[in-house]
Amino acid sequence: MLRSMPQKILLTFLLMLIATPSHARQDFNVWLKEMRGKAAAAGISQATINANLYNITPSQTAIRLDKKQPEVKKTFAQYKTAVVNQNRINKGRKLIREHYTALDYAEKKYGVPKQFIVALWGIETNFGGNTGGFSVVTALATMAWEGRREEFFTKELINALQIIDAGHIVGSNMKGSWAGAMGQNQFMPSSFNAYAVDCTGDGKRDIWKTKRDVFCSTANYLKKNGWNTGERWGRRVTLPAGFSKSMITPKIKKPISYWASQGVRTINGNALPQENMMASIVAPDGIGGEAYIVYNNYQTIMDWNRSTYFATSVGLLADQLAR
Repeated sequence: MLRSMPQKILLTFLLMLIATPSHARQDFNVWLKEMRGKAAAAGISQATINANLYNITPSQTAIRLDKKQPEVKKTFAQYKTAVVNQNRINKGRKLIREHYTALDYAEKKYGVPKQFIVALWGIETNFGGNTGGFSVVTALATMAWEGRREEFFTKELINALQIIDAGHIVGSNMKGSWAGAMGQNQFMPSSFNAYAVDCTGDGKRDIWKTKRDVFCSTANYLKKNGWNTGERWGRRVTLPAGFSKSMITPKIKKPISYWASQGVRTINGNALPQENMMASIVAPDGIGGEAYIVYNNYQTIMDWNRSTYFATSVGLLADQLAR
């Protein structure tokens, strides 16, 4: 059959097959019925299934945003200017003063300094001002049905239903990003179930409106992913001429003394301390851009978001907030 098609028609047909995900050819309501069965098998109550997995339609906006590729990639210098700016620094310092008691409680309980909690809060959602207006259930159902990352988003959808089932939030109020990240600290549902904390004792882990829960949940995430109390995240350094590009990666960890022996110095030109604490060298814009020596807590921030742009900016913003 294919050989009998004219070449132009055959090419169009093949391009349509390539461009169309397998699940996009399945009726959404058929997929949704199968999803209701999976939810029931996972222990989700029928009441939650009835309230959340009926009468929904795929979000075409979420699909478009998922497929959208940025036309121009920002440099780290541009990214840093956008997220670690004086307005955000001033606002963050003001919010630390306003919420000092709640932040101090989270810091003492989890060992994570308040400036890092607020830095993550500020960069993720502009201190809760931009948490996303998508229905999390609809967004996750759309992404799972669309099919490119079906397994991941199906698991996240089950996690979201578990959160609703546990009474932490009503499904209609569960808002977040087009990819399902939720609340003022943008936890995916699986992260919520693993790390979110009820810090007020009201029986609900509310990362949407209750700032004490937001702060404690953020600190708990970092602590459980290896945060070392009393250690800094890193500092800016200068690299010697001829420094190997292959050594610039958070994956290579050496004692600080090793990097000192290789000629890495502080930004002021001073020698690094001769310590055995493990460290890596990162340069988000490459060998010609800013370079940083980073420690264990930087790696923990990268567990939150694997981007060196993000992790370095969190550290820089936290340093500014602590001043």
